Amino acid sequence: MGGMILVVRPEPGLASTLAAAKEMGLNAVGYPLFEIEPVGWHCPDPDAIDALLIGSANAFRHGGDALDGLRSKPVYVVGNATGEAAREAGFDVAVIGAGGLQNVLDDVPSGTRLLRLAGAENVPLDLPRDVGVETRTVYKAVPLELPEPLRALQGLKLTVLLHSAAAARQFDAEARRMALHRGGINLVTIGPRVASNAGKGWADIHVSDAPNDKAMLELARARCI
Repeated sequence: MGGMILVVRPEPGLASTLAAAKEMGLNAVGYPLFEIEPVGWHCPDPDAIDALLIGSANAFRHGGDALDGLRSKPVYVVGNATGEAAREAGFDVAVIGAGGLQNVLDDVPSGTRLLRLAGAENVPLDLPRDVGVETRTVYKAVPLELPEPLRALQGLKLTVLLHSAAAARQFDAEARRMALHRGGINLVTIGPRVASNAGKGWADIHVSDAPNDKAMLELARARCI
């Protein structure tokens, strides 16, 4: 019998990852470790903004009415899913990045005034010269406990996909709370920063070559299952 993949990201990403796993013929289940909730925010003067910098589709899903005054602004996004969410919300996408939000800044022209719409926990960025960034928090992740039936998965050669540093820390905490056997659990993380937040004692921690579901699932199949 092959191993089991556990996906702990919040919806709607959870359903997307499970669908990708099914398409690849992998055995996967989902227990979200977070719910995403909107945070009230005030939009700065649109005339003082040249473009938006977005690291998650959640900014569009939970940005609310304050987004209305910004739809004339081009958007720099972290990846394809975020770009699709931007277009669905009525925005024009200037650049779709690959490999993290920091790399997106390489394509921002000098002198651009960016508005970054982010979650309560966000990755610090090194700004290029003459590029300004103002940040607004528009959503937050509310932690959830893993359900008791998860204990039964420990005997199934379990591999956990971790899509964020917050998820890594929360799974680490939940594993302690539930007294899970870490030596029988492999982790696949979307990047090195996530791996560094995952704690110790796991069977192994693998870092994906690319920050997307396909790469993570292929890594899980090749190294863990």
